[in-house]
Amino acid sequence: MSIDPSSIPNFGGQQPKPEQPKKPTRPVLPDQELVKRLLDQMKLKYVVDKEGDLVAPWEKFRTYFMFRGEEQQRVFSVRTFYDRPHGVEDIPRLLETANEWNRRTLWPKIYTHTHDDGTVRFIGEVQMIIGTGVWLDHFLASAVSWIRASIEFDKWAVEQLGLAKDADSAVRPDDSGGEAGEAGGEAGENNGQ
Repeated sequence: MSIDPSSIPNFGGQQPKPEQPKKPTRPVLPDQELVKRLLDQMKLKYVVDKEGDLVAPWEKFRTYFMFRGEEQQRVFSVRTFYDRPHGVEDIPRLLETANEWNRRTLWPKIYTHTHDDGTVRFIGEVQMIIGTGVWLDHFLASAVSWIRASIEFDKWAVEQLGLAKDADSAVRPDDSGGEAGEAGGEAGENNGQ
């Protein structure tokens, strides 16, 4: 199965009217290969971490694409770990920022995590039950929206928290490719559902 480029949402500008390709007449069961093809089409770099999850690394955050559960309980999860460290004294302001984002948007839902070393970071998360299958267009549109919203949260948080000096690094993918692999253990510890 290939991904129809016209099924990737474009939130700006006019989209050309492509020929109508043959679409699946029944739901599909998304898998990691489908997500890889989507990321390739979006021209996003990714690696596979030591737990086997796909990770798209940026300079200030990493987005993981995970499949969990069995059969009808199967879930596709997109989880973003924002790497800017904050102190525990910043928690009230961080929670206020996360609450404002969560009130204003549908996804990703943002929360904070305090690490053993006392640093506090944001995490964004969204899931879709894929059970025995979902419509391909719905899956692709949702995944693209979640990726874009994760990027938007980073830019928005930079503005809200006065971190403007980091703003231009928020949307550039990390060229090193190593950051996500090294950090994979952290995500694995936090996503073991």
